[in-house]
Amino acid sequence: MTAWKRTERAIARRLNGKRLGATGTATPDVVTERLAVEVKHRRELPEWLKGALAQAVNNAGDRLPLVVLHEAGQRHADDLVVMRLADFEQTILQICKPLAHQKRIC
Repeated sequence: MTAWKRTERAIARRLNGKRLGATGTATPDVVTERLAVEVKHRRELPEWLKGALAQAVNNAGDRLPLVVLHEAGQRHADDLVVMRLADFEQTILQICKPLAHQKRIC
């Protein structure tokens, strides 16, 4: 099995989702009830990106560390938000936990 397939499966498990795999059509790699996840596996991530995230983590204190990537001349609504998967699981997915009397929202 290839590394990217293993990575997609691992992410699907962590997010309690389903890996769709290579379908030959334009589909997400992993889906949950509310999330459509595109997984990118790379041998290495850019040092500047890892450094920016480390800076966010070091400066966050008890807040959620995020990195916002903005391309010059583009609308801020199209900026990218980067965070650690563990932080995503601990914060965003906690919001999505179903309550006994409510439908799951994520």
